Amino acid sequence: MLKAFKNKSVKFDSIVIYDTNQDVVSKLKEQFPDITITDSIVECANQDWIILAVHPPMMVETLKNITHAIATESLVISLAPKISIDKMAEFLPTRKIIRLIPNATSYINQGYNPIAFHSSFTHEEKIEVIQIFQALGQTFEVPEHKLEGYAIVSAMLPTYFWFQWSKMEEIAEKTGLTRAEATDTVYNTIRYADDLFFKSGMSHEDVMDLIPVKPIGEKEEEINEIYDSKLLGLFEKIKP
Repeated sequence: MLKAFKNKSVKFDSIVIYDTNQDVVSKLKEQFPDITITDSIVECANQDWIILAVHPPMMVETLKNITHAIATESLVISLAPKISIDKMAEFLPTRKIIRLIPNATSYINQGYNPIAFHSSFTHEEKIEVIQIFQALGQTFEVPEHKLEGYAIVSAMLPTYFWFQWSKMEEIAEKTGLTRAEATDTVYNTIRYADDLFFKSGMSHEDVMDLIPVKPIGEKEEEINEIYDSKLLGLFEKIKP
């Protein structure tokens, strides 16, 4: 998010970061010299906007630790699945509560970021917030109960494929392509294959039938089972 805002020259009066991992904050400070690093979580909670990049099991404890320092008009933005807006409201003096599911591609301002608001927000207030977060990429309001679904099929989706793309580059080099040729080939084939699959107007079945030879086709059922068991299993764990 910091990188996305920097890319788009979005300025804030101050940015204060707290994290228990000193390696994380040190690297952030190197990349973004203008931020302030603090060892006080309360100092972060004193800001106008408070972004909680906290794992769900730690959210309630974190809210309890900062609730006394948050103003009634502060904006609290959670990046965590599972913990609902209503649950957060039990611990906070403000009702300006938002949940956002971030996407790694926001790093290059091409994120796909669903957002949900507490019922107290007016239409104008929602538009103001969304306009700021458009710096991350496509930011759009959704019903809160759909956020966990977006976490599975959008926020975490690249992790299901990135290692495979890396492996294909490696295989390409083993077949005699240079590193540059391997990268260009994998990148462009993925890009155009996506367009074919989603934008050609053909059914998914017809698209997949265009290539008669499927070297790992015998493993498709096993792979599909992995997707079902792992991803739907994870979805059940992160649902509120």
